[in-house]
Amino acid sequence: MSDSLILSAKDFAALVFFLAVWVFFARAASRKLFGRVSLTTAMNAQREAWMRAMAERELRMVDTAIMSGLQQGTAFFASSCIFAIGGCFALLGATGEVLAVLSDLPYIGSPSRVLFETKVLGLVTLLAYAFFKFGWSYRLFNYCSILIGAVPQAHIGEAITPEIKAAVARAGQMNILAGKHFNSGLRGIFFSLGYLGWFVNAGVFALTTLILLAVLIRRQFFSAARGAVLA
Repeated sequence: MSDSLILSAKDFAALVFFLAVWVFFARAASRKLFGRVSLTTAMNAQREAWMRAMAERELRMVDTAIMSGLQQGTAFFASSCIFAIGGCFALLGATGEVLAVLSDLPYIGSPSRVLFETKVLGLVTLLAYAFFKFGWSYRLFNYCSILIGAVPQAHIGEAITPEIKAAVARAGQMNILAGKHFNSGLRGIFFSLGYLGWFVNAGVFALTTLILLAVLIRRQFFSAARGAVLA
């Protein structure tokens, strides 16, 4: 019965562990971990501060330039995902040649064709997820640009009207949402790198997942970037 299954018990356990780590880190990055504010949460506060400062600028070329840079970065990663997905389908077309190379490498053994193709399709799924996140983020940054243009100017020294406060809140929330989806796309790319360990074996898959988690936890909660934002 077990021979007819695509995934062995070790492969299935490693895959479940990988998905659990992904969910754990995604939830931790958007909130706190053991009382420590994440870099993402700290940056969200800075996004809101940016929108409040923007409302007092008569000329907003700086803000539009920043938005343009954010959109260009998002478009770059979306295009990269498309190229990576194309590479995966090219890999599927050369499955026989790839399996011949893998069978000669130590610690890998001779993976079955079905299992290898299943792993490649899983990688395609991760990259497609990242692409859609980047695509939606790009559109949200575009919406945010429109909302920035709709914010009335708040004159320095004068009381900020409820209308301006509401417009600033809308632009800030849209900016945070765009950043959230951009971060989700980046997370998909990062975890696709950890996923590559599965092409060796389940043990290496679990190890690369743990190493990736350690790197991401450090960057979100113990990095110099986080210290700079919260200084």
